[in-house]
Amino acid sequence: MTAPALTDAFARNITYLRVSVTDRCDFRCSYCMAEDTKFLPRRDVLSLEEIDRLASAFVGLGITKLRITGGEPLVRRDVMDLFRALSRHRVSGALKELTLTTNGAQLDRFAAPLADCGVERVNISLDSLRPERFAAITRRGDLGQVLAGIKAAKAAGLRVKINTVALQGVNEDELFDLVTWAGDEGLDLSFIEVMPLGEALGPERLGQFWALSDLRARLAERFTLDDQAETTGGPARYAKLRETGQKIGFITPLSHNFCAGCNRVRVSATGTLYPCLGQAGKVDLRGPLRASEGDGPLIEAIREGLAHKPKAHDFLYTETGVSGQVARQMNRTGG
Repeated sequence: MTAPALTDAFARNITYLRVSVTDRCDFRCSYCMAEDTKFLPRRDVLSLEEIDRLASAFVGLGITKLRITGGEPLVRRDVMDLFRALSRHRVSGALKELTLTTNGAQLDRFAAPLADCGVERVNISLDSLRPERFAAITRRGDLGQVLAGIKAAKAAGLRVKINTVALQGVNEDELFDLVTWAGDEGLDLSFIEVMPLGEALGPERLGQFWALSDLRARLAERFTLDDQAETTGGPARYAKLRETGQKIGFITPLSHNFCAGCNRVRVSATGTLYPCLGQAGKVDLRGPLRASEGDGPLIEAIREGLAHKPKAHDFLYTETGVSGQVARQMNRTGG
């Protein structure tokens, strides 16, 4: 007998799960992680087998889109074992999409094996096309390595979407360079407002907020933007540039609340369910996962967590910081 679909208290169908497989990353992006980040003890992180079991329980409850995140997921040892295990849900048709968010630095090695496991699309974070600036933002990244990863992904047949965090005073002057490059490469491009999450929150970070309404207005000085009704199941709103035909996404957690159609939840590498990153609520799934060989207690905990998914998030910059209770560890939840 098929289990009832996952819904929350506001009758939103939950079909999209993001699972972090590690809190570790080979970058230290200035808007995401502190330079001296202390990582979780390995005993607190779910094993790959536990992640497979947890994700499979969600698939059994009606999740049809699964995104693997980090930290940087491709630095997790033997992570391809997880993708190979999860590929059975693609083969069965239960999982319509298995995707990955990555910084791209390891993608030249993993693109082809990922495609073999049923991954058809990857999101790659890229905030600058200038090598020195890229290195400064990521604190240790090599732009050439990421570009090689993008090339490998395209060669493997993966659809690539670039995610660029809009940083006032940092990459504003690259707006048109990024759009032109993405168009020439045949890549979708989404801009994201800097989020009030993570360990690097401070006055400098607050000053980097660049409202995408302003970014879009600048684009409109050169291009005609036609709004698109389509959605990929995420928070982005899309517009097509009439002159080039390319699609641009806008993800606006601060200046535009997109919660009404939220269909997703996140699970951290420790097995903590976050129904909403913009609220303090969370549910431990590691305990019931490890306490029972059967999935009954785990499924009960999942449903309990979804019953408390809030109507909307609570992100708001103030002069002194962020109001509201937010989950701070973005790098540990794949936010």
